[in-house]
Amino acid sequence: MAKRQSQGTPATVALTRAKVEFTTHAYEHDPAAKSFGLEAAEALGLAPEQVFKTLLVEVDGKLTVGVVPVDKQLDLKAIAAAAGGKKAVMADPAAAERTTGYVVGGISPIGQKRALPTVVDSTAADHPTVYVSGGRRGLDIGLSPVDLITVTKARTAAIAR
Repeated sequence: MAKRQSQGTPATVALTRAKVEFTTHAYEHDPAAKSFGLEAAEALGLAPEQVFKTLLVEVDGKLTVGVVPVDKQLDLKAIAAAAGGKKAVMADPAAAERTTGYVVGGISPIGQKRALPTVVDSTAADHPTVYVSGGRRGLDIGLSPVDLITVTKARTAAIAR
């Protein structure tokens, strides 16, 4: 089920180029699923606190990526502060897709068309492996939180509630 892959999505290509160890985990995506992240955790038999979702916000008008566990919500005040801003609002889904090159429900924090400031929730460090979208619905990537933070040039902060 899990395998290393050198081609595929921009996320897997970026990880391969960076020589980062990762595993891919495909599952059958249900278009009726209400939460893409919880669907992934359940389909892959993983603890929800180990699977992270990628959310785009505007912090003082500037797009920023927040990465939080799928069973939590993004704390807008906390991500604004972590990004050095005053106010954060959820980004328009069309703007998120246009900027990242991914579709909503498959946005990976890795391999986006344009590098954006990224904040990963500090709970990622609690796990030897975390899982994020692999760049399409029905595909997750497992990697170490240190590698996730390094490859996305992220900062960490308590941004989940």
